[in-house]
Amino acid sequence: MILNDFVQIDEKGLYCKYGDFYLDPKLPAKTAVITHGHADHAVSGNYDVYCTRATASVMQLRYDRTAAKVFNIVGFNEPFTIGKVTITLIPAGHMLGSAQVLMEYEGTRYLYTGDYKLQPDDTCEPIEWVTTDVLITESTFADPEVIHPDPVAEIQKINSIKTNILLGAYGLGKSQRLINLISTHAPQKKILVHHRIMPINAIYQKMGIVLGPHQIYGRKLMKVQDEFVYIVPPFTFDSYIRATGVTRLFASGWKNLQVNQRDTLFISDHVDWNDILETIARTQPKQIWTLHGDGRHLKAHFNNDIFVKLL
Repeated sequence: MILNDFVQIDEKGLYCKYGDFYLDPKLPAKTAVITHGHADHAVSGNYDVYCTRATASVMQLRYDRTAAKVFNIVGFNEPFTIGKVTITLIPAGHMLGSAQVLMEYEGTRYLYTGDYKLQPDDTCEPIEWVTTDVLITESTFADPEVIHPDPVAEIQKINSIKTNILLGAYGLGKSQRLINLISTHAPQKKILVHHRIMPINAIYQKMGIVLGPHQIYGRKLMKVQDEFVYIVPPFTFDSYIRATGVTRLFASGWKNLQVNQRDTLFISDHVDWNDILETIARTQPKQIWTLHGDGRHLKAHFNNDIFVKLL
């Protein structure tokens, strides 16, 4: 039997009272299951944290001693129990170490996706599929008007740019994916990386991820026009608004973060409309619960075929 209150949103975030734990809490919690290392999902100050090793490594890098009181490192597809809820972490394909959370309670399966993507990405574990009774899915881009383009075609745009490039991107996940894509599909480019991104790269490399050739930024290098691509986090990108001698690009799935239509690398680490429909077909849920976006399009699309609840 599906319990309508199996998870509920309170001031700390998404709470499961049947196991007394939070999923990606927004505020510090006693017990937290954390899907991945992005700051909007992984806050500091939790007591007991259950997550993958990659997620723990990122949190320890960013938060040091306040990352968590206790890290419980869990491998993919290795069930564990919190309270009376059996939990299994399933690869989500969003970034290195990202997990879906399969929760089983009294014979019913609830799958919380966290952030996830279906597009191939050599810098993280590919998404895996499990069936579920309830799919609790992010709906960041759950709109029939949103269809993500091929990331390889997007990255190949830079092959025609002969000036140096200032490439803005989130430091965790997106930057590592870009290094890999550029080195594979625009190998003549010389990749420079902002110093704040390099420690994250080190975590990826320690865990066996091959990013591709890159080096830390040097001011003298960028003074020469030699098809350099300098990858910087958003705050640095914004501070170089008047930079000369470079083509400014920002890589994101969010249209409001793009420089303009011409200088756009539309590369998203989230699912688009078609991806969500494929996920539903693969997981075969009896109900769909949506969060982190707008689930109204899904509710209208499935009408009475599948019950859709907006959390």
